[in-house]
Amino acid sequence: MPANISYMLEEQSKTNIHNCSYESVYWTYTFVPAYVMSISVLGIALNIFVLMVFILHKKPCTVAEIYLTNLAAADLVLVSFLPFWAVSAWNKHEWIFGRALCKMVNVGILMNVYCSIYFLVLVSIDRYLALVHPLSHETMRRPKFAKIGCVLVWFLGFLLSIPKLINRELAPHENITTCSENNTTILLVNELMVSVFAFFIPIFIITFSTLKILKTLRGRSKERAKTKKTDHKATILVLAVLLAFLICWVPFHLLKIPALLSHVGILTGCSSKTILYICGQIFTYLGFFNSVLNPILYVIVGKNFQKKFKELFGQWDRKQTSTISFNSASTKLSRSIKSQIPLT
Repeated sequence: MPANISYMLEEQSKTNIHNCSYESVYWTYTFVPAYVMSISVLGIALNIFVLMVFILHKKPCTVAEIYLTNLAAADLVLVSFLPFWAVSAWNKHEWIFGRALCKMVNVGILMNVYCSIYFLVLVSIDRYLALVHPLSHETMRRPKFAKIGCVLVWFLGFLLSIPKLINRELAPHENITTCSENNTTILLVNELMVSVFAFFIPIFIITFSTLKILKTLRGRSKERAKTKKTDHKATILVLAVLLAFLICWVPFHLLKIPALLSHVGILTGCSSKTILYICGQIFTYLGFFNSVLNPILYVIVGKNFQKKFKELFGQWDRKQTSTISFNSASTKLSRSIKSQIPLT
């Protein structure tokens, strides 16, 4: 199972759930691998497209676009590792890719969980400063500081993923080799870290910033809003991305509460274990879908992104037209020279 799935749910899929209902398990070995592969293919294509538009465009990225570019890179990391997970699910959790990839894949997925939420924290803070304090914090909203912030987020994501890097090992289980957790203490510490650092703290910051942004937008006059039209466009895209992230990932994190109750023996009923397992599967795949949904939102909601794509496409079209014209002129010139050369 991938690193961002709760250990409690993982153990249920191997032991307790089999004593309750076999029907809820079989679909995870058939439908799930196909779904995950689809998410992977779409996510790789869409996020590479977003990165190409942001990187290849001649104009430098704004602060918000720097954060969104790194968010697309984090999503690309996640969807690039999902095919390994799909193959493992198809083989009923047997791991055939070796110890190094066992650690690398799970750390890469967990890094996505941390980095994605903190890039959204940075972009929500940027929108907060741009709209609520547009003058007093203008020096903080520079591309240089944005790039430094992104480097720190990547470093923080890797640092927080070290327990998973240490704890993931190959282990025998029912005549197969699985990629699973080795030490229960490290496992529980990592689960606590994910809940605190990847949910409660960033969600508090994002909620505070978003409420202040919405309050400021409602209180502005129409004249002032027109002068800040660019900020409004960027803010709408950011709010859409934030909303999509909350819809996709909040159910997954909230499910950790009943999962913990099941782990300590409070929820022991067969039906509760079955429901918990099924919800864990659905909420995890909903979280994966967020990495596909983000680039779709850039295209549909992001007016500045649409403008950049059109300008970039126009640049390519002009280059192609000039190349064709140059080749045509060269061909005509060559024919003209040949026609003037006397035949001997």
